[in-house]
Amino acid sequence: MERQEDLTYLGKTIFKVSGHKEEYEITFFSKRGKDWDYSLHFAHESGDEDQLLAVDTRIEEDDEWFDKLLDAALDTLPDEG
Repeated sequence: MERQEDLTYLGKTIFKVSGHKEEYEITFFSKRGKDWDYSLHFAHESGDEDQLLAVDTRIEEDDEWFDKLLDAALDTLPDEG
C-alpha cells in the first residue's frame, strides 16, 4: 500500500481461495483512507471466470473477508515519519 502525492491510497493483496487453481489480486483505492474501491483480477494467468465472479460476489457480501484483504494491503503501508 502506498499513499500517493495527491494523498490517495493505492495498494494490492494477492491471495488464494481454497479449491481455485489460480491466485487472485485485489487492488484497493481510496481518496482519504476511509471509503475503499477495489478491482479484482487474476494475479498471474487467466482462470475460470465463474470462480472469479464468485470471489467478487463474496467480497461484496462478506465485510469481514473484505476487511481482512484490505488489512493485508494496509499492513504494507510504510510508517510516515
